[in-house]
Amino acid sequence: MRQARAALDSLAARSLRATHDAAYDPGMSTAPEHYAGTTRVVLKFATVMTAVSLLSGVSFQESVKKLPVGSIDPGLRLEAVLGLALVHGHVMVAAVLIPIAMVGALYLARAAGGRDVKPITTKMLTRGYLPFVTISVLLMLYKGYHVLLAVRGGDHNLAAIDGRLFGGSSALRHAVYGVSHTAIAVALGLFMIGVWRALRPPKARA
Repeated sequence: MRQARAALDSLAARSLRATHDAAYDPGMSTAPEHYAGTTRVVLKFATVMTAVSLLSGVSFQESVKKLPVGSIDPGLRLEAVLGLALVHGHVMVAAVLIPIAMVGALYLARAAGGRDVKPITTKMLTRGYLPFVTISVLLMLYKGYHVLLAVRGGDHNLAAIDGRLFGGSSALRHAVYGVSHTAIAVALGLFMIGVWRALRPPKARA
C-alpha cells in the first residue's frame, strides 16, 4: 500500500509540475536559437555595463573631490561636473535596463501568442543598438573628463573648453555624435517595430 501511495504521490507531483510549467513558462523552453543567442549576448553585455556604471560612479566621486565646493564659482562647478555626473545613470538605463527590457519583450510577445521575430530583428539589438550605445557611453566619459580636467587645471572658459573637443574639429564632432545617436534610434526603432509586427494576429485564411 505504501509503495502504491508513494507512486501516486509522485505521479501527482509530476503532473502538477508539468501543469505549472505549461502555465507559467513564457515561451523560453521552446524559443528559437536566435532568441537564446540574443539573450546570452544581452545578459553578458548588461553584466559588463553594470560594472561600468558602478565604476563610473566611484570615479566621479573621486574626481570631484579635487574640485571642492567653494573653490570656484558654483555655476561653473556645476557645469564642470554635470556631464560626468550623468554617466552613471545613463549607463544603467541605456546599457543595462533597456537591453534587458527588450529581451524580455521578445519572450512576453511569445507568451501573448505572438509570432517569433526574425533573426534580423534581434540583430538590430545585438549588432546595432549595443555597439552604438557603447560608443555613446565612451563619448559621455570623454566629454565629461575633458571639461572637468580642464576646469580643474584652471581654465574657466567653458566655450573654449567645449571648442577643443575632438581636437577642435566641429565636423568630426558632429559626425561622431550624429552617426552614433542616429544609429541608436534606428536600431532600437527597427527592433521595436519587429516586436510590434510579431504581436499582430495572423490573417484569417479565406
